[in-house]
Amino acid sequence: MSARTDLELVSLAKHFGDAVAVAGIDLKIASGSYCCLLGPSGCGKTSTLRMIAGHETPTAGHVVLAGREITHLSPAERGTAMMFQSYALFPHLTVLDNVAFSARMKGVARAEREARARELLELVAMTPYAARLPAALSGGQQQRVALARALMMRPRVLLLDEPLSALDPFLRLKMRAELKRWHQELGMSFVHVTHSQEEAMALADLVVVMNHGRIEQAGSAREVFERPRTEFVARFIGAHNVIETPAGKVAVRSDRVRLGFDGEGVPVTVQAIEYQGAQVQVHVQALGEPRAADDAADDEAPVHTWTAALSDADFHARPFEPGQRLAMRWPEAEAHALEA
Repeated sequence: MSARTDLELVSLAKHFGDAVAVAGIDLKIASGSYCCLLGPSGCGKTSTLRMIAGHETPTAGHVVLAGREITHLSPAERGTAMMFQSYALFPHLTVLDNVAFSARMKGVARAEREARARELLELVAMTPYAARLPAALSGGQQQRVALARALMMRPRVLLLDEPLSALDPFLRLKMRAELKRWHQELGMSFVHVTHSQEEAMALADLVVVMNHGRIEQAGSAREVFERPRTEFVARFIGAHNVIETPAGKVAVRSDRVRLGFDGEGVPVTVQAIEYQGAQVQVHVQALGEPRAADDAADDEAPVHTWTAALSDADFHARPFEPGQRLAMRWPEAEAHALEA
């Protein structure tokens, strides 16, 4: 991947009245990157994508594509293309005509635009369905058509708004692999909005974690997972325990935590056990801290509730049960300090 910056956001902000959707973010996306904007609902990721696409006007800041200021250009003038979450296919047009529609609006000759549309249908394995209407397609097939349509005018950056959220889990995995393949074949930058940590980790070489309109952390998938910068990132990415120590809060991966019946460690009580195939999740709570009745309704786990991820073999060699008292410990080197 080239180190050249393809897309740059400079102090980009979006306010809706008194509500701040995006709070002046700065971000550089290298040419050919697969970038995922990741975060919970309301964190500002979709507003950011829509400002890049030209579907929202920034309150402040700039959007720069390949060195060209595009902040106030129309969507058609930008060199970007957006694939909407709803796919937004025209129900009365065939698959071929849906894909060719933008070229038709620009006055491209019919033979030229249909030839290009057929190339794209071949790319997304939809050639046999060229004459069908969208209603005769499955969700996954509609998604492929929407992608081909977005690529029709050869954009420099493809923008994807939660493209996999409407699909069933099996198809989501299949289409995730297809997105990865298409990105590699096309060589353009992808900017993909998602609230799925697993999706971002599988696809992105740049993960941007957002919270309350700000960027909490941006880095490679491994960097963000292995070294979360803040407590929010550690909790949102998942598979980490946030533990208070005399020196401050640290994050410890749940698969690095060890549980035993004796020895040194934090005294805990087993709360619940979840079998997940290759792993068993053992949820524990600090000894002497009764679980509040409304804890389950909280968005975040209680401060002193943690999880140990044990291999199936390790767990069943020495199983635990709810209510047992154990000692929880971890190697010192596995404790990653979090920013206050």
